[in-house]
Amino acid sequence: MRVLVADQLSDAGVAALAAHFDVDVRTGLGKPALVEAIPDYDAVVVRSATRIDADVIAAGRRLRVIARAGIGLDNVDVRAATARGVLVCNAPQSNVISAAEHTVALLLALARTIPRADRSLREGRWDRSAFQGVELQGKRLGVLGLGRVGTLVTQRFQAFGMRVTAYDPYVSEERATQLGVDLVATVGELCAVADVLTVHLPKTPETEGIVGEAELRALPPNALVVNTARGGLIDEAALERALQDGTVAGAALDVFSTEPMTDSPLFALDNVVVTPHLGASTTEAQDKAGTMVAEAVVAALQGDFVPSAVNLQVGAGVPETVKPFLPLAEKLGRLFTALHAGATSELTVEYVGRIAGDDTAALTLAALKGLLRDVSSEPVTFVNAPLLAEERGLKVSTLTSQSTRDYVSLVRLSAGDVAVAGTLVGPADRERLVDVWGFDVDMEPADHMLFFRYADRPGIVGRIGGALGEAGVNIAAMQVGRREAGGDALMALAVDSRVDAAVVDDIAARIGATDARALDLTDGL
Repeated sequence: MRVLVADQLSDAGVAALAAHFDVDVRTGLGKPALVEAIPDYDAVVVRSATRIDADVIAAGRRLRVIARAGIGLDNVDVRAATARGVLVCNAPQSNVISAAEHTVALLLALARTIPRADRSLREGRWDRSAFQGVELQGKRLGVLGLGRVGTLVTQRFQAFGMRVTAYDPYVSEERATQLGVDLVATVGELCAVADVLTVHLPKTPETEGIVGEAELRALPPNALVVNTARGGLIDEAALERALQDGTVAGAALDVFSTEPMTDSPLFALDNVVVTPHLGASTTEAQDKAGTMVAEAVVAALQGDFVPSAVNLQVGAGVPETVKPFLPLAEKLGRLFTALHAGATSELTVEYVGRIAGDDTAALTLAALKGLLRDVSSEPVTFVNAPLLAEERGLKVSTLTSQSTRDYVSLVRLSAGDVAVAGTLVGPADRERLVDVWGFDVDMEPADHMLFFRYADRPGIVGRIGGALGEAGVNIAAMQVGRREAGGDALMALAVDSRVDAAVVDDIAARIGATDARALDLTDGL
């Protein structure tokens, strides 16, 4: 078998691949050259420079594995790969320490004006008075996203004597207490107290621009802002204005809304420290990334289970009867997160019917993977899902029951009064949602779904349909569930396009909904 290494990979990673396969290291290939070369390879390994899009995947007649030597997958079309049956994997924990340490380095450089002082001295000036910095001791660190990297950053700055407040609606109070962190309920509340604001969130439609004009102007005087997570989480135009007028004293950025970025207005400001996406650029991180993806490629091409797979194309080690349920379990996890809309300390995964007699460990991991993927700052895989759950104070238990009246097999996720369940039907194993918020439904999961809970009364269907029509959103399917006439009711809709949060809020107000949620699965599974 042949493996193409299309970006610079550590020597350790190349050696681990070469022990099993014929390896060609061909870096710097443009798209035409890559499309021409890819048909000869069973696997391709990239970092961030080479893009593996649908055209490249379509040309890969032998292609079975795409491996990203790092955390992000922005340069891989996971959906196209999944449609072609190509496994996509990454190195989910390879650079978390390096990213956390780079955050520390940037903030220290910013607080002590190190880049400017270095440049001045090299230019022949000994101008000590021009570079007065600030201490971090006693300052309030605001952490936006208390995941793996956010937690490591927290621990490191606590050693500097900083007090820490965080916003992360998916972290429990118990876990925050363990970390010595104060939790707040909104981003605005965090910004109001943060002498230093550091961002560690995934980039999603909900988090893009989460720190904008209002948030920046809510910061205390002389606040500093750091972003080593993803470009676009902070509105760069708003940040430039805040830096220009003194609302924000300084910023340190490793990521940008468009990359490569070499000509930003931010680069002209003396109170800004910038680096070209160096969060993972350490020898240790690159060695770990190289060896981790090499192990994944070896496992995949040998037909073994690949724990770091991000699109659930798993191999040996999972019972054949269980494999069809893996995508469903992940979708149920994502739906649970959307419905719960906040932290939970306990999750129960229940297997009912025939599937209860199988080894369902991989299904529990898939459910966790889905539950965490939209709230984690790093891609979630079978490898890191249990760790991420533990870090958020989430305890997972499983129940099995082989007795069922309605379905051959059923998977249910529940915590408190939130529950979702699904099954597979027919010879094609078609996915069906059968329980949402405890209401019976029967609908196929779709890329875009809406859920409203309200008091049952006439006219609701028309109001929701009218509002979606006004927004240019077409309804593909609709289900209404209720326990009794005039009581609580659920409306579940599959629609053809993403629905803006403002539209969802408007519909909720029109019908007096007690709960309203939207779920977007278009980034693939």
